[in-house]
Amino acid sequence: MNPGPFGIDSRPALVGVKYAESQGIGNAFHDAVLKAYWQEAQAIDNLDVLTGIAVSTGLEADGFRAALADPAFVEAVDDDIAQAAAYGLQGVPALIFAEKYLVPGAVPYETLVQVMEEVKQKG
Repeated sequence: MNPGPFGIDSRPALVGVKYAESQGIGNAFHDAVLKAYWQEAQAIDNLDVLTGIAVSTGLEADGFRAALADPAFVEAVDDDIAQAAAYGLQGVPALIFAEKYLVPGAVPYETLVQVMEEVKQKG
């Protein structure tokens, strides 16, 4: 791991993911952003960095930059944040099973197996 700077604002990257999803390449953009931050120590709140990532995944630079201010994509991120708050999420990682079981933090594999067994039993 070679993480980027601490304390950055990841919101532009989140909005960028929503736009990339609308263009059919959400996973590629998301993966590229993760690699840029966690392996290449890039500041993913820098619009030039994000635009470079967008272009490298097949998005057009001007369209990407315009999308970062598009109310529809901004609202989609706001909706995700509201849903996370409704679930009580305060950090990552966090997993939700069957839309009602929250497993916060990094947990051992055995814990995930136990949760899955409980979800199966309770339906």
